[in-house]
Amino acid sequence: MGAKLRITDVERIVVKVPFTPRCLEWNAREVWQWQVVEVIRVTTDVPDLVGYGETLPHYTWGKVSDEAIERVKGGHPGDFLGDDTLGAGLQMALYDVAGKALGVPTYRLFSQARVREWCPISWWNIDMPPEALAAEAQEALAQGYTAYKTKARPWWDIFEQVAAVSEVTPSYFSLELDWNQMLINAGNATPVLTELDKCERVSIYESPIMQRDVEGLRQLRSKIAHPIALHFGNPPFPIVAREEVCDGFVIGGGVARVLQQGALAAAFDKPFWLQMVGTGLTTALSLHLGAVLPMAQWPAVNCLNNYTDDLLVKPVTIVGGYARVPDGPGLGIEVDEEALVRYRMEPPFELERPQALLSVIWPGGRVRHYADIHQIWDDGHNGNIPAQERGVTMKVTPDDGTPEWTDLYARAQVSPVHDKA
Repeated sequence: MGAKLRITDVERIVVKVPFTPRCLEWNAREVWQWQVVEVIRVTTDVPDLVGYGETLPHYTWGKVSDEAIERVKGGHPGDFLGDDTLGAGLQMALYDVAGKALGVPTYRLFSQARVREWCPISWWNIDMPPEALAAEAQEALAQGYTAYKTKARPWWDIFEQVAAVSEVTPSYFSLELDWNQMLINAGNATPVLTELDKCERVSIYESPIMQRDVEGLRQLRSKIAHPIALHFGNPPFPIVAREEVCDGFVIGGGVARVLQQGALAAAFDKPFWLQMVGTGLTTALSLHLGAVLPMAQWPAVNCLNNYTDDLLVKPVTIVGGYARVPDGPGLGIEVDEEALVRYRMEPPFELERPQALLSVIWPGGRVRHYADIHQIWDDGHNGNIPAQERGVTMKVTPDDGTPEWTDLYARAQVSPVHDKA
């Protein structure tokens, strides 16, 4: 980068990128705001030297502040590389523009040798009924994926879900199951996971019990066949390494943090997946990081498949469960400017939460009604619902305008309503 190179402007472009129909239906309970994407465009005093990045403002490791934007204006892009305080989209855009200025791919800026040209990548979905997961798995295969990470929840029968996916996928297709700690303890988790160990598609268990439960994780790990993945840093890494509580990690965040945690994982031969959520821009950055991190051997979770548009002129190449690392300068992608115009939002940059009754139904006609998914999360983490009962399901009932729905919804907003079918 020449000494005269300077950042002249930083633009925020907020767009609403639609979900695919099935993702739109099920994401509505919990992650409907992920459709809001803030694209950062960095321009310089060199004609046509522009960098792009993106942030999901309602789900990010770091938002881009006005202060960060003002701080980089007039500066040299190289002065800010590795600064995680800039926030997701701005940091990404600076790596993009710096790589373009040098004529090298972004991974060359990480001061580490490339270890792979193709990175493992996973399909991702929020929790869905078995038939919806099976349909998603078929779509995943059609688009070149061979790994599928999804949410395991005590309000769905995980055995039925795994069976449904298994019926429509080949033996090499793998499932990574994420409980977000909702099995709570080793006593609950052991019978569930030892049974799932028998399922050919199942490959990794993420956060099955409370991550702080070091002894419980050690006990559980000694009884099951498949690896346990924990979010890096909880418990603290020295405890994880000393007590051998997991087999690998989930790593995400800013570039500096990812490189640091990836190096620590490598020092102890622990594999991990990169969890960096967004459209094609975030996926590209994830691939550049995966290219230089030796232990980024588990399929990355980018959630790209949830969107109808990747915001790129040419999509990321995915074949046989692997995504090709872009080899052009910077992120190696071309942002679709027409898409930025087509999907542009006006403030406020928030989407209204769809109202719906969420009814969890257990065998024997036991029913509990909720007005919000977070109520169910609280009940799950507090041990107020069975950890993983067979035959359980969820029914989602949107507002139908009837007095009965309005009354039940109002009661459920106060506290979960216990009922019977």
